[in-house]
Amino acid sequence: MREKKRLTKLEKSWILYDVGNSAFTLLVSTLLPIYFNALATSAGVDENMYLSYWGYAGSIATILVALIGPICGAMSDRKGFKKPLFVLFMLLGALGCAALGLAKGWLIFLGIFILAKVGFNGSLVFYDSMLPEISTEDRIDDVSTQGYAWGYIGSVIPFVICLVLVLAGGSFGLDQTTAMVVSFILTAVWWGVFTVPLLRRYKQTAYVERGKHPVIDTFRQLGQTFRKAKEQKHVFMYLIAFFFFINGVYTIIDMATAYGTDLGLDTTGLLLALLLTQIVAFPCAIIFGKLSAKHDSAKLMKICIICYTCITVFAVFLVSQWQFWLLATLVGMFQGAIQALSRSYLGKIVAAEQSGEFYGLMDICGKGASFFGMALVSFINQITADVEIVIFGLRLQNANLAVSVLVVLFIIGYILFCKADKLNKARQAS
Repeated sequence: MREKKRLTKLEKSWILYDVGNSAFTLLVSTLLPIYFNALATSAGVDENMYLSYWGYAGSIATILVALIGPICGAMSDRKGFKKPLFVLFMLLGALGCAALGLAKGWLIFLGIFILAKVGFNGSLVFYDSMLPEISTEDRIDDVSTQGYAWGYIGSVIPFVICLVLVLAGGSFGLDQTTAMVVSFILTAVWWGVFTVPLLRRYKQTAYVERGKHPVIDTFRQLGQTFRKAKEQKHVFMYLIAFFFFINGVYTIIDMATAYGTDLGLDTTGLLLALLLTQIVAFPCAIIFGKLSAKHDSAKLMKICIICYTCITVFAVFLVSQWQFWLLATLVGMFQGAIQALSRSYLGKIVAAEQSGEFYGLMDICGKGASFFGMALVSFINQITADVEIVIFGLRLQNANLAVSVLVVLFIIGYILFCKADKLNKARQAS
């Protein structure tokens, strides 16, 4: 029996950054929408518009990353650029998170949130591109999966502390607002502390030398990357498929609490249910990582996409608290799996010497282009503000109707992924 190699110090440091930044992800999907709802309500904002404004803010953040991400990603391939750019975006995210407590109005709060989310998403472009440098080809799948898994379970620690402060802050002499401010700062500090090991140990080993005109060279390289993607039809089709199905995944992650709040569900129950999602996601991500070593990862991805489609259909008819708990459990089962498998699948269908640039393009398709799903949900929620229909005896609100659009994204993503996998298998057989 082959002895399993232990993680290196550099691989552990890389995983720890996931533990750090995931605390911000959990904060964004749980406490932040509720706090924003309180700010908006106190300012007299129409409660039917709350979900739309929150979704639009997330869309603006991700479209900004979509615009600047490819440029920064290509520039990071230049010698000495990747680490400074990573630090810049990480600091923007962490400091922005801490500054959220300074906002007294809902509009200023959204502005700071957009900056923090740009920093968070931007840092991940460089973080993911470090993976081929910090590990070896035969270990990338395992390291990638463990990054997601430990990120899920690690983020629970600061979240539980924040939850106690918010729900039982009175016992510590804290009002709700002060408890939230402390939570923002705690999350930012957690993020920063778990970044330190990676900053200490990571050194850029894969790069191209700086030219006389690094900015012009960056745009030239970016154009070459897009041309390579179009020439390799199986890769191009996969990236388009990824754009659709991962948009659905990220929209569910980012808007779950906002959706439940808009439906009038109990706040405490929503937060505890999403905590359950993180706990369930940890072992499930590890399990799917083990399964990918024995089974075709494409088949596992198809299963995940189909399950997410069914989960979204269930979410459309969600009207009660227990249904939200079930939804949270189901999402946790497949959330980490579909993210980890998507990342490792790309590494299997592109040439090793092209992996860096294509991973950068993948980051843009996923984290940058997720504005599409959020904007679509927000728009439908807005135009159906006064619409209410009854199906199977259930009274569905405009929020239920808005979520239904995600089903379409998953179906399109599944069809395109099947085509991409077929092209890839045909290429391998030839």
